[in-house]
Amino acid sequence: MRAITVTKPASLDTLTVSELPDPTPAQGEILVQWRASSLNYHDYLVANGSLPVVDGRIPLSDGAGDVIALGEGVTKWKVGDKVMSTFFPKWVDGRVNKAKTIGLGGDTVDGCAADKSCVAQDAVTAIPEAYSYAEAATLPCAALTAWRALMVEGGLQAGDSVLVEGSGGMSVFALQFAKAAGAYVYATTSNDDKIDQLKKLGADTVINYKTDPKWGATINKLSGGGVDHVLDVGGNTTLGHSIDAARVGGHISLIGILGGFTAEIMLPKLFGKQMRMTGISVGSAEMQDAMVRAINIAGIRPVIDRSFSLEELGAAFRYQETGQHFGKIVIEY
Repeated sequence: MRAITVTKPASLDTLTVSELPDPTPAQGEILVQWRASSLNYHDYLVANGSLPVVDGRIPLSDGAGDVIALGEGVTKWKVGDKVMSTFFPKWVDGRVNKAKTIGLGGDTVDGCAADKSCVAQDAVTAIPEAYSYAEAATLPCAALTAWRALMVEGGLQAGDSVLVEGSGGMSVFALQFAKAAGAYVYATTSNDDKIDQLKKLGADTVINYKTDPKWGATINKLSGGGVDHVLDVGGNTTLGHSIDAARVGGHISLIGILGGFTAEIMLPKLFGKQMRMTGISVGSAEMQDAMVRAINIAGIRPVIDRSFSLEELGAAFRYQETGQHFGKIVIEY
């Protein structure tokens, strides 16, 4: 089978396709023929060596494809079923704990940058109805993160207000989920050309954070005292603004590290606003199933910016580096 592996020293320039033996499913496992994947910032950090992994690791956490063989004892799936990966293969349901997050696709265990791989039968879920493989492959990380932030941890209600930052995959999904639930959505971008794109997806108010250096305070004022839910993606570059934008008693989901691994915050603002901050790292298979049910009912379709082949994975990451994409970048095999 074809596969891409991360070799040390890791570099985007060394992501080349090689031939590996076809895997055979063990007891309780299924063999999946992957048809598509998508890029996340975490995948980029693995591929360029910022997040070190063992030599020979197969990257990419997200994948969608077909079940082509069953190991002994598999009862959940049959050959021909269309499935998609889960970010944490061992987090099936219930509250998160350390044991459930030990395995992480494309990082601590092999990911989906391969034609085929064997996974536990509980490590995948069904894909939404009428979705292509490429569409389904955008969901396991970005969409589920947005879903958990808003619906599971945030308890989003119709009439709530939401702030999404930027136009990457997670933020676009958050915008779509929030609008489907009847929320008012504020969005930010650094590119005036993307303002219309965000509004076409339903964003009610869009702020260019490059031209408004106090955009958090601006959104607080426009919303009449702050928004209910903030999905923070930039860490040190955005968190202060996110706190400014949130209402008293609001909720901030800490999701991204685009601005670095650390952040400085003004603690008195947190105390004064009595807000809740939750670190979000994707979610469980149970959450993913709930998200799929909602997608089927609401008819939400992902926004795909551009597609690359498996052989073009390095070029796909280079494109991701530019920040020009709107929505998701996909890999189709």
